Amino acid sequence: MLHETRLTLALRALLHSRRVAALGTLDDDGNPFVSMVPYAMEPSLGFLVIHVSGLAAHTGNLQARPNVSVLVMQAEVEGEPVHALSRVTLDGWARVLEAGTPAWETCQSAYVKRFPEAQFMTQLGDFRFVAIEPKGARQVAGFGAARSIDEEEVRRTLGPTGQ
Repeated sequence: MLHETRLTLALRALLHSRRVAALGTLDDDGNPFVSMVPYAMEPSLGFLVIHVSGLAAHTGNLQARPNVSVLVMQAEVEGEPVHALSRVTLDGWARVLEAGTPAWETCQSAYVKRFPEAQFMTQLGDFRFVAIEPKGARQVAGFGAARSIDEEEVRRTLGPTGQ
């Protein structure tokens, strides 16, 4: 079992406690496009998993340009300074998963476990699972607590505690 630093524990807590992220993609003209996406974590593969409609602008964007950015942040607390909110920006590579493949099954299971109310949506032909493979991250855990994180540590953080 690996020892986890205070910042790693804070990152793990943030990723596991939040369920919604901001997904950044690039459109056909190279303009940034940001949208809200519910996300799950698939610990054995070390991926973030999103379930998206083929009609959504971000889906077309990530299929054409799979480099994406994902922001997860702590919720605001009334009366607390917003500048110190805990947050992480993950850089990654998005891949639409082929239905019925082992990776699709694994990611579907992780997503439905986190969002059981979305089970029916997994059967709709328009929706697809996207695995986001983290390539690195930038974590801000408050004032004076920021760091860059490599791919390996991000993947460990998406998995079970102490892996």
